[in-house]
Amino acid sequence: MTLWDQINQPVTYAVPFFLLAIAIEAWSLRTDRQERVGYDRTDARNSLIMGSVSVLINGAAKCVAILGYAVLYVHAPWHLNPHNPLSWIAVMVAVDLLWYIYHRMSHRIRLIWAAHQVHHNSRYFNYATALRQKWNPWFELLIWTPLPALGVPPWMLFTAWSANLIYQFWVHTETIARLPGWFEFVFNTPSHHRVHHASDEEYLDKNYGGIFILWDRIFGTFRAETFRPTYGLTKDIDSTNVFTLQYYEFGALWRDLRSTKRIRDWLGYTFGPPGWEPQCFREPTEAR
Repeated sequence: MTLWDQINQPVTYAVPFFLLAIAIEAWSLRTDRQERVGYDRTDARNSLIMGSVSVLINGAAKCVAILGYAVLYVHAPWHLNPHNPLSWIAVMVAVDLLWYIYHRMSHRIRLIWAAHQVHHNSRYFNYATALRQKWNPWFELLIWTPLPALGVPPWMLFTAWSANLIYQFWVHTETIARLPGWFEFVFNTPSHHRVHHASDEEYLDKNYGGIFILWDRIFGTFRAETFRPTYGLTKDIDSTNVFTLQYYEFGALWRDLRSTKRIRDWLGYTFGPPGWEPQCFREPTEAR
């Protein structure tokens, strides 16, 4: 098995099912929209382009990251046994907890949000949006470093991470309403994730979970879906150019940094929440 297979194999195998799900969903919404947002050809095309490029960029980044993970793993105090089913359960739970932490940080720290916002800047919510991925995986790769340092084999980490991403694909849809109560209580679902992608003030910065919504319930970031969300950003990007959609927020951050010479403002703009401004302008906001 090649290095590329080790880090991308599960997602690669899932791609045909992703495309089939997109086709079925698009046909379903075309025949019976029921006030759902549906699909826009240009928006869906951009999402597919960004997803395709992200496979290449993120795959190359993982090839570099696995070297660092391997060093951490070799020097770990113990090594997890990948043949033990309990090891896989522990790793899947740990990966999902670290995803929650990273995901929450990516909405609350502007520098990380600048990379992550591309996944939210579509005004449509469908399976194509699930493939609308960032081309800047640098911080996400750092968040997993505790696992190889604790003895998780790098290939096992990448497999669990891929499984986590594959799970999150199906929650990007308006065609599935509510699921049984016990499932909605434990797991992330389309209803929960619609809230996460909303730009409505009541829904902002909620439901960060990947597989488990329990993290949001435990850490106080859960919000149930009570009305149909408005998708996109609080200030939408008026462009259909994929490079603009990917890097607009980095440019906006750079312009804000150039507008001041105070270190305190630089730190606020970079590490404060999206929407942060110096005290002389207004109070920091929760908007993104």
